[in-house]
Amino acid sequence: MGENKEEKEDEKEKGKEEEKTQEEKTEKEIEEKQDEKLNEYGQMTLDAGREKQKIHLLSIIGEVEGHENAPGSSKTTKYDHVLPSLAAIEDNEEVQGLLVLLNTSGGDVDAGLAIAEMIASLSVPTVSLVLGGSHSIGVPLAVSADYSFIVPTGTMMIHPVRMTGMVIGASQTYEYFEMIQDRILSFISGHANIGYEQVKSLMLNTKMLTRDLGTVLVGKEAVEQGLIDEVGGIREALRKLRSMIGGQGERR
Repeated sequence: MGENKEEKEDEKEKGKEEEKTQEEKTEKEIEEKQDEKLNEYGQMTLDAGREKQKIHLLSIIGEVEGHENAPGSSKTTKYDHVLPSLAAIEDNEEVQGLLVLLNTSGGDVDAGLAIAEMIASLSVPTVSLVLGGSHSIGVPLAVSADYSFIVPTGTMMIHPVRMTGMVIGASQTYEYFEMIQDRILSFISGHANIGYEQVKSLMLNTKMLTRDLGTVLVGKEAVEQGLIDEVGGIREALRKLRSMIGGQGERR
């Protein structure tokens, strides 16, 4: 009888050890997947806070890549990676909010607007944070969130649409340029505290950039112009998003 009891206890201990080993293995696999997702797509899930809220982190860095691949040496954000991720966020009941980190030089207009429209249409609270810079098509991306922040040294550049490759010298070409710019201006004025004509005047400013049209706004200037809601860093951005998730913050 004593031997049977000892055998049962040994089996019980062995089962506990196997269960613990399996849990550690599962945790390690989850961590490896998160690391892989961060390295490959610049995305991860934040869920270690005191409130245990599940926040998806999306970073938009370098050049926003469209239908054509950028040079291999360029740091890029691929819209064909980002769009499915945003759709998955909307479909996932566990994800409670989205934090977008921006440090981009701009890129493909259609790709940038596609991402911006997706962020703007999410049902979960969203907050953006401009770090370094959010230039060109990065401006619509920054204002697409429900609430936006910019660090004191962050910059935003608004300038007319540029095109590479062959351009046909006809009136229709300039009309097409204006149509693209109208899409950008309409989105910005529709998602920020700034009017259409005001954004247009910043875009066509001839006094700041010596070899180009446009305006560069640094930190507080972007807030004063109505593009960004507040000057702040990661602490303020996360605090705001958590309050919005908790129902304390207003969404635009």
